[in-house]
Amino acid sequence: MNIMIPIMRPLLENHQTIVGLCIGFIFGILLHKGGVTKFDVIVNQLRLRDFTLLKVMLTAILVGGVGIYALLERGVVTLHPKAPYYLLGILIGGAIFGIGMAILGYCPGTAVGSVGSGSAHGLVGVIGMLIGAALYAEAYPLLKNWGILTSWLLDPEKQTWPTLLNIKAWTLWPIMAGAIVLLCLIFELVVPAKKEQ
Repeated sequence: MNIMIPIMRPLLENHQTIVGLCIGFIFGILLHKGGVTKFDVIVNQLRLRDFTLLKVMLTAILVGGVGIYALLERGVVTLHPKAPYYLLGILIGGAIFGIGMAILGYCPGTAVGSVGSGSAHGLVGVIGMLIGAALYAEAYPLLKNWGILTSWLLDPEKQTWPTLLNIKAWTLWPIMAGAIVLLCLIFELVVPAKKEQ
């Protein structure tokens, strides 16, 4: 690992766009291989009939979190948590996101992944997301002036889970790993994973 860090740093600093595209491409392949670029998998997750999506997301959070903190300790990355947190904006944004995901049957990442696997309705969804993002960018000054995006301040400090819980990151990750494994086992007991035919 110590040999890799000097090689990785200039690659990440000087070629961020290329590295980002490569990582995104690999991410899309993994989403497709995990089966979460399929409309039925997403919709059945929302109907609580198939927990494949939630299992993939929880695993990604764990692997990504451990990876980020490992890179953080090596000095390859720095954290920039988004703060402050305004509850009203989070609730409205979450509701819009959830409604859109339920109607389309994809979240942004899985929609792009579905386009890569040939989905026409995924493409319509991606176009809709881009239009929605453009409309939000245009409406942002007005929403900010109305106070919608700055109402109900939760925490003015920049927080991460380790700092919020006042524990070390490497204490948190094993606890999270155990909780995720337990949740996945419970999901498997409640709704066993469907075998490919």
